[in-house]
Amino acid sequence: MRIQICAVGRLKAGPEKLLIDDYLSRLDVAGRALGISVLPPAEVEEKRKLPAAELMAREADLLTSAVAKGATLIALDERGRNETSEVFAQRLGKWRDGGVSDIAFVIGGANGLAPAMRDRAAHTMSFGTMTWPHMLVRVLLAEQLYRAVTILAGHPYHRA
Repeated sequence: MRIQICAVGRLKAGPEKLLIDDYLSRLDVAGRALGISVLPPAEVEEKRKLPAAELMAREADLLTSAVAKGATLIALDERGRNETSEVFAQRLGKWRDGGVSDIAFVIGGANGLAPAMRDRAAHTMSFGTMTWPHMLVRVLLAEQLYRAVTILAGHPYHRA
């Protein structure tokens, strides 16, 4: 199974990028034994100033074009399911064991994901009801993906 993170906005050099790169590298190494690999993150951006609804729709189009063809879409959204790391790991394992070959996690821009994109998602997840900066959401997702793989592998990272 291949995992891809697709997000609105360009991540510049800095601590968030270092953290994401570190966790994705760890995920790629740890995931190999479990049949899980990481695709390079995809970043999209609409530079035009558009009304919020139009901007969200345009960002959804850009995200859709960045997602690997045929990938199962997972939306990160405040209205999504808030799960424990163990439940998330079990879900990831079920997707892998169920024959899902590609998973794309999508993160919207400042206005969130367009409703149509959320509706197309096979699963919608949340990191709680607080509002998180979109760049930090990427870090949280990368860490939770790595954590899920270590849980599936029985590695002590989760409880260390």
